[in-house]
Amino acid sequence: MLRMKFTSIIILSALLMGCGNNEKKNGQLKAKTAEAGETANKENARHILFFGTSLTAGYGLDPEEAYPALIQKKIDSAGLNYKVINAGLSGETSAAGKSRIDWLLKQPVSVFVLELGANDGLRGLSVTETEANLQSVIDKVKTKYPDVKLVMLGMQMPPNMGAKYTGDFKAVFGSLAEKNKMVYVPFLLDRVGGVAKLNQEDGIHPTAEGQKILAENVWVKLKGQL
Repeated sequence: MLRMKFTSIIILSALLMGCGNNEKKNGQLKAKTAEAGETANKENARHILFFGTSLTAGYGLDPEEAYPALIQKKIDSAGLNYKVINAGLSGETSAAGKSRIDWLLKQPVSVFVLELGANDGLRGLSVTETEANLQSVIDKVKTKYPDVKLVMLGMQMPPNMGAKYTGDFKAVFGSLAEKNKMVYVPFLLDRVGGVAKLNQEDGIHPTAEGQKILAENVWVKLKGQL
């Protein structure tokens, strides 16, 4: 009798262990399946290309503190399947951007965010030429990806550049946005430009806190396009 009971216990233990192992294997399988699904989603994610200057690159900061990376976090929190690509480059002018854009368009782009012109303005370059260069960039993007959604980030110059120049410069961005049916953010540096505590020592590039405000300025208009 004891022998039968002992045998039953062994069989029951084996069954329980088997169930436990199966549950463990099922759990591992589910985890791997979820991980594979997440990887597939990332690979299939639509791209948002941020094309711009040091403001976009996050000059003087960790890349994760730049506003495009902060927008990626907002996208992830919203459960949207988009991947942000930060193509900001310090010192970039509109003319240099016109030359560089072709290489970046080799990858698929669903949303194109244009932030160029600040360095043109700081150097006092011709507003007419800046406008033509920006239009050329836009044309290249639309030709390569006709269904792309376009976002224009406006820029303004300080008053010491002269009333006429600052006025003409500011008008370029709104004009291009209207002409090309782009979502328009009137001033990327709104609530940051000229605020000492939100800018680095050079008085031009935002701090990490300033970049958070830039992200908010862009996200307000961008989220409706995703």
